Amino acid sequence: MDADAVDSVEALLTAPGAPFAVVRGEDGRLSYADGPRTLREFAETTWAFGDTPFVISENGCMTYGEFFAAACALARRFTDDESAGGYGLRPGDRAVIAMRNHPEWQVAFWAAQLAGLVAVPLNGWWTAGEFAYALDDCGPAVLVVDGERYERVRPWLDAASPRPWTLVCHEEGREVSGGRVERYADLPTPDPQLGPPDVDIDPSADATILYTSGTTGRPKGAVATHHAHMGAVTGPRYAAARAALTRGIMPGQGPAPIGLLTFPFFHVAAFTGFYAAMGVGGTIVVLRKWDTDAALAMIREHGITSFGGVPATALQLLERAKELGDELPTLTGFSTGGAAAPPGIVARLTDRYGERIEPRNGYGLTETLGGVLSNAGDEYRSWPGSVGRPAPAVEVRIADPLGEPVADGEVGELCLRGQPLIRGYWNSPDATGAAFTADGWFRTGDLAVRSEGRVSVVDRIKDLVIRGGENVHCVEVEAVLHDHPDVLEAAVVGIPHPVLGEEVAAVLRTRPGSTATPDDIRTFAAKSLAAFKVPTHVLLQHSELPRNATGKILKRQLRESLAVS
Repeated sequence: MDADAVDSVEALLTAPGAPFAVVRGEDGRLSYADGPRTLREFAETTWAFGDTPFVISENGCMTYGEFFAAACALARRFTDDESAGGYGLRPGDRAVIAMRNHPEWQVAFWAAQLAGLVAVPLNGWWTAGEFAYALDDCGPAVLVVDGERYERVRPWLDAASPRPWTLVCHEEGREVSGGRVERYADLPTPDPQLGPPDVDIDPSADATILYTSGTTGRPKGAVATHHAHMGAVTGPRYAAARAALTRGIMPGQGPAPIGLLTFPFFHVAAFTGFYAAMGVGGTIVVLRKWDTDAALAMIREHGITSFGGVPATALQLLERAKELGDELPTLTGFSTGGAAAPPGIVARLTDRYGERIEPRNGYGLTETLGGVLSNAGDEYRSWPGSVGRPAPAVEVRIADPLGEPVADGEVGELCLRGQPLIRGYWNSPDATGAAFTADGWFRTGDLAVRSEGRVSVVDRIKDLVIRGGENVHCVEVEAVLHDHPDVLEAAVVGIPHPVLGEEVAAVLRTRPGSTATPDDIRTFAAKSLAAFKVPTHVLLQHSELPRNATGKILKRQLRESLAVS
């Protein structure tokens, strides 16, 4: 579809009175004109889906009706006075959630929203020390954790004064005791006739604190209001409607989607996934941990229609399906997020499955509450290096170092403004001031270029390699290396050089049985890259590249390994 046709679809969806019409507020920012105002209002709409499965996990299936009843009951327990057996919490209190992708994660998160609390989902793979830092920072009134996370937060709890309430699920034989500690399994059976507590929530109130991944330092708590989250809720719905119309399909037709969601719930890429499912009564299927064969089995067993994961798991799934001759007959959507996707992933998907499975990609950050740019279908196939176009309530500016806009086709820093943006960082006015301009533009730290409305992310500013005065964008080199038939994963970094300043280095995971040498890799790269971009150092390995829990490659660790190799 050409640019004019895409523009006409967008105009149809965003015209005054249309489902995704936007208005500009007094502060200059765009927001959606209609729809729920708070996450509480959004959660209340899911009651209508009744017996439809909401979350399917190794522990069974939880329907929307069961979910909503449990969330309402827990919200009431949060807000009831202690004299009545509750926790006595009040709007604005922080509720930490730390666990695997158990259904109870969703119950706890939405109970916090129904009660007017500020949900603080923490990275489930953090150490005890990392948990302690975030708990000290946010000052929670209640923690909802699984047994594994309970062991890690217990030292902090034992030292806390006053001690917050703690609710433990899936303790798996661990001893759970002490003051203000309860087992989720001991809570009364939820009464489906009782709704949420009577709490008035303003759209401008804080809804979440989401901690950044902290790969370059201490994580920061990104604070988002209900109004911002409603922008994040609406964005995926718009992207789905636009993708359907560009294929000539009326949005909302057909059965509700069934999605395999491999992101941890605390990650904003998962927010994009479960917000999209909840908006239409879709089902999300989760794994205890990533396992390619288990994922393929789940796709077959549950008739999964869409997959969502980081590029590493996506490539593993495609590779294993090819080995097994699995045609993935129920799959119609294939999404990647959480990290930059190599452009070649679209070609692999299309070569194997034609146009039956729609490829989807996009761009989002913790600070944008998930995806705010999207690329799908034929557009993605035609522009595989792009992250797509912005949602209606999001504006894009590509800026020079002084913050001034650059012309289309020129590289600059990607800056964003609009409804789904956080309001700032918790207890960190300096970090907030450094990230946001006076008129509300958020500096992403990513280098990008725009052409015909489409945005392509070139690199992270801090990941740019400057070799002898020449700029080398790591993403560009990684995309070429990913095209080598023996390369499964690729990461490019800069390492110090006494004369050039930096040299280009690559760490590659190759497929089992590969006989490729570093010279073979350099020769391959030289066919597509200028000589100064070809990695001087190439380290080959069969093990997976180190990643954090959200799927981002730990490049600092790779630089250290290259320094000693």
